[in-house]
Amino acid sequence: MPESRKDVLSQMLRKLELRATLDDADRKALLALPTRIQKVEPSVYLIREGDRPDQSCVLVKGFALRHKMTEDGGRQIISFHLDGDFLDLEDSLLNIADHNVQTLTRCEIAFIPRSAMRELILSYPTVGMAMWVDTLIDASIYREWVVNVGKRDGFARVAHLLCEFGRRLEVAGLANAHGYDLPMTQEQLADATGMSLVHVNRVLKRLGSEQLIKRKRKFVHIPDWERLRSAAGFSELYLHLDQVVRGHRADRSL
Repeated sequence: MPESRKDVLSQMLRKLELRATLDDADRKALLALPTRIQKVEPSVYLIREGDRPDQSCVLVKGFALRHKMTEDGGRQIISFHLDGDFLDLEDSLLNIADHNVQTLTRCEIAFIPRSAMRELILSYPTVGMAMWVDTLIDASIYREWVVNVGKRDGFARVAHLLCEFGRRLEVAGLANAHGYDLPMTQEQLADATGMSLVHVNRVLKRLGSEQLIKRKRKFVHIPDWERLRSAAGFSELYLHLDQVVRGHRADRSL
């Protein structure tokens, strides 16, 4: 059953209150945003590079990705997104989209008019600051992905991505100590890590043979999070979890 408008805006409010301290006027303005909720099938483009978006998107349920395409048709996935994430907050202020946003699984998306988002940001500075913090965290994740693709070997790249995804899912309440459902295909993992499909397949087999992961269909079981974290060289500092969930230690290891 689709989320109600009230539930979606309350979910957005809870997330932004972790980014900045909002007062009653901020909360009231946020909950008054005009919102349309829609179910969207997998692999649907929500935004294409070059679009002039007239609305912003919040991912209510499901998984989505952002990507860029090269002139010869190559795809580089630049981020994965899950429940509660803003998918294009920057397009509230930028006129032209510079990358693609696409659903990964069946999703529920909340669409908010760009004009309403701009008015909210400009009229309520603390809400604007909360959204700014959210985009800064996205930028921090992008920086880590540049390092991952540019400087880590293939084995560490895939392990690092598995660590990041697991940690983010855990914080969102979508994973447990035993592991999580991985919604990406090996081809999508390849496009996220800048590797060939064959190379990704070999790395996954090696991760399995070294007992760092165990796969059963789409479920990834992590026998020892610390061993996987060490193999990946993973530090969650760049996720800025101190501004995601109150009470979490930013240096907590997997």
